[in-house]
Parts: sequence; C-alpha cells; structure tokens
Amino acid sequence: MGDAVLTGLDGKVAVVTGAGRMRSIGRPIAVDLAKAGCNVVLTGTGRDPSRYPDDEQAAGWRDIASVAEEVEAAGAQALAVVSDVRDPSAIEALADQTMAHFGRVDFVVNNAGAARGEDRKPVTEVDIDVWRNVIETNLIGSFLMSRTFGQRLIAQGEGGAIINISSIAGKILPPDTSAYASSKAGIQALTACMAQEVGKYGIRVNAICPGIIDTFRMDDLGRGEVWDEMIRTRIPMGRAGEGSDISAMTLFLCSDQGAWTTGQSINVDGGTVVQH
Repeated sequence: MGDAVLTGLDGKVAVVTGAGRMRSIGRPIAVDLAKAGCNVVLTGTGRDPSRYPDDEQAAGWRDIASVAEEVEAAGAQALAVVSDVRDPSAIEALADQTMAHFGRVDFVVNNAGAARGEDRKPVTEVDIDVWRNVIETNLIGSFLMSRTFGQRLIAQGEGGAIINISSIAGKILPPDTSAYASSKAGIQALTACMAQEVGKYGIRVNAICPGIIDTFRMDDLGRGEVWDEMIRTRIPMGRAGEGSDISAMTLFLCSDQGAWTTGQSINVDGGTVVQH
C-alpha cells in the first residue's frame, strides 16, 4: 500500500486567528495548511514591536507579515489582517475581506488567546478586568468567529470545518486558573453545541485541547530545572509538545479523512489527560 495522504485541502481557504507569533501554535497551523494546498488568512493584533520577545526582535520578526511570507513560500496565497477577535464589527470586516479576496472560506481555526499573566490567581484575588479580558478573548472571540464565519459557511453551502483551540485546562480545571479554565471549558461547550446545530450543513466543529506546548506563552516558567521537572512529572511521553503536534491534528480535522469527526474536544498532550 502507498503512503496515506490527507485529501480535501488543496485549493481551500483557511482562516487562522492568532497566527503572528514566531514560537507558537498558530504559525505552524497556518504554514502547514499552506503546504497542504490551502490559501490562508492570518490575523494578529498588530503588536507593538517593542513588546516582541527577544528572539523575535533578534530575528527581525514582523508578526503576521512574516508568517504570510512563509505561507507564500509554501506556494499558497496569504492575506494578513490586523483584527481583534473581541470586536464583532472587526470580525464582520474580516469575513467580508476574506470573501472579497478569496471568494470563499472553508476552514476556520480559532487560535487567538489571551496571554498568561495576572489571571493566574485565586478567584478571590483575580482582577475583574483581567478576568473579562481572558473570557472575551478566548471564549467570546471563538463565539464571534464561529458565529460570523459559520453564517458564511452555511450560505456557501459546501460544508467546511471550524477548529477551536482549547486546552486540557478546560478539563482538569486547575486552581489559580479560573478565568483561563472557564474560558476553555466554555469553548468545549460551544464546540459541542454548534456541532449539533450545523452538522446538517456538512460543517464539522471540533476543539483541540493542547497540553504543555513549548511556545512563548510558557516563557514565564523558563526552560531550566522547573520546566524539566514539570515535563518529567506531568507528561507520560516525556517531552513537551510542539506547535506542529497541534497543526497535524488540525489538518486531519479539516481533511476528507476527518469528515465524520465532529463535536469532539480532542486531547493532544502526550498522555497528560486520559479522562474524557
């Protein structure tokens, strides 16, 4: 038998939010979709370059513009758009730009998320505005994207896929993560509900729940003894995940081979969480 190949991706249009970071999940998702034949719409928040991590500054990184160049180097078309997933009008504008530029949309990857920070506190201590920002970015952002692009997918009448990047935190619900864990558990509920609503249109809706992924989001932990101990004690496979581990699952869920998978929240975590 020949090598198994994912099909149904070539010539399609994918939208990937939160795609501008150099060490991230969004970047490999966007680039791997391009390598599989998709044209890609990339969004980012238009970060001030002075806020870039040291490695991005040293590399002359340009956020979504740099990822757009990688998409084009893979032979696909790229559309880079500064957008805010918390803003309904911005999402409508993004959908309109996507349709005007490419004439269609097939896959939506809701990857944008609030950065780790002051939300990692007990419920009694977390600032209300910090809580709201996490919920608005992670959960409401995924809702707005799913609602707006879901309307376009239904009107287009050719099926499609929505992939919500959640987290195993939405299942294990650790202390001092109430805003983050609540937002991710909400994304999993959003995924399950919407999948049942749009299945009749041939649209699949799934969530991916990453475990510990070695990206910029984990930089506050460093990469020394504390990091190594966390990997050793929490991950049966013995290594942190990479963005490519998440992009591989994303491509499957968008492909013909993932055509009968919907409404699921799939752990990609090296065995950290085995409960369903």
